[in-house]
Amino acid sequence: MDSVVWFKKDLRISDHQALREALLHSRVFCLYILDPQQWQQPDQSAQHYEFTLASLRDLYRQLKEIGGQLHLLTGSAEQVLSRIHALHPFATLYSHEETGNNWSYQRDKQVAKWCRQQGVSWREFAQFGVTRRLASRDQWQGLWERHMSEPILHLPAENMRQWWSHPALQEVNIMSLKDLSLPPMNMQSRPTAGRQAALSTWQQFKDMGVRRYRGGISSPLSAPTACSRMSVYLSFGTVSMRELVQWTRAELEQLTSANRDPKRLGLEGFLSRLYWHCHFIQKLESEPDIENYNMHRGYDGLRETEFNVALFDAWREGRTGWPLVDASLAMLKELGWLNFRMRALVVSVASYPLWLHWRQTGLWLAQQFLDYEPGIHWSQMQMQSGTTGINIPRIYNPIKQAKDHDPRGEFVRRWCPYLKRVPDTWIFEPWRMPLALQQKIGVVVGKDIPVPVVDYETAVREAKAKLFERRKNRAMSKTTQEVLERHGSRSKRNQRSQSRSVSRVSKTNQLGFQFDEGH
Repeated sequence: MDSVVWFKKDLRISDHQALREALLHSRVFCLYILDPQQWQQPDQSAQHYEFTLASLRDLYRQLKEIGGQLHLLTGSAEQVLSRIHALHPFATLYSHEETGNNWSYQRDKQVAKWCRQQGVSWREFAQFGVTRRLASRDQWQGLWERHMSEPILHLPAENMRQWWSHPALQEVNIMSLKDLSLPPMNMQSRPTAGRQAALSTWQQFKDMGVRRYRGGISSPLSAPTACSRMSVYLSFGTVSMRELVQWTRAELEQLTSANRDPKRLGLEGFLSRLYWHCHFIQKLESEPDIENYNMHRGYDGLRETEFNVALFDAWREGRTGWPLVDASLAMLKELGWLNFRMRALVVSVASYPLWLHWRQTGLWLAQQFLDYEPGIHWSQMQMQSGTTGINIPRIYNPIKQAKDHDPRGEFVRRWCPYLKRVPDTWIFEPWRMPLALQQKIGVVVGKDIPVPVVDYETAVREAKAKLFERRKNRAMSKTTQEVLERHGSRSKRNQRSQSRSVSRVSKTNQLGFQFDEGH
């Protein structure tokens, strides 16, 4: 009756259904598999590996406090499970479901095959409000609510069947970044890993940041302290989605006033984003191919044959010439985090004026985002790039965004020091400075300050024309309706919005293609 609990991106013991169920029915071997292939995937980076190791150290401590032991074994999942089974045959493998990248999807299919061959029962449990083998998107919202409303699970205080191990499975072989060919990254500016760090971050947000959440999460100046900063802990599973939802609802219930005060508005806004978190992951769960292929296949070939390496290099190196874009990319590389509005901006600039394909830019961004969550990431990359067919593409103007969210140029001067001597008048378009002024302040455009790599207005006009050419094809509307049925939100407001979007696609000859440039 002995079992193995396989920890993946659920590095905690609280609200851990797999661990709880295993302890109720068997003795347990706690396992984390360090597979070299996982860390050599193109969406992984040193910061993901380092944060995982730090989270595992914390999980090791949590298990030790209750008498358990975390075993870290190196190799592929099949190799590791086969080795354990040969030394100590076990009846059941317990784990949470994972909606990860294609590599993890293929790994899990191989593990399922191995379990069938060995006669091992593999019991998986939902990690987020994501439903495996969802029959219809119409059912999803109710299933999400049911999952979030179930009690937070605790380990059994009594009748716990305890633990098992084996002398030959005690070694820990931690691979180095050099072993994995991962370029090192500065972790000093990254958040602290582990359960206690997650709880402290939540406490700080609900005590201080939540009051500035509404209205504060768009500007890169206010977002670092107005945002919850819980995304990384959700991605690595040091807290569960159900915990966060119920903690947020508990805070709302404690508010005595029904007035729309800043704290209530902030909590409600945060709760809605927890919902959308799972909404986007469900897309990848239901259609794993969207990591690699356009959600709407009518856009195949749109950008694939025109990828400009020089523009890609300028973008990822923060040399686009648009101060807010370059500053955002500098902040991302330093902190491993960027607020959503700036994430949308850097993707929009890559996708439209630079006309870069979302797959290449998405892989690079995945390496930079410490809170990288494949389901959210690839759904958002496609949505911001205009390849879903059910969302109206938004082209974010980097100059207008700068004026709206960094009106005094504080953010761009902080992250692009070469702009410090540029007067406010020219801070968002420094390439327009008169030559005499450049010489006076000792900053020369084209030498000290990058010039925009393309003419924005011309490039965006060309991008619109290319997209319009695709969308005016009436055959696109049938596929659009299929995508909407498979992935569209079922909330009444969003159904109306998406229906209008579908209607626009079928009426492009009359209405033209609409963009939200100044949003």
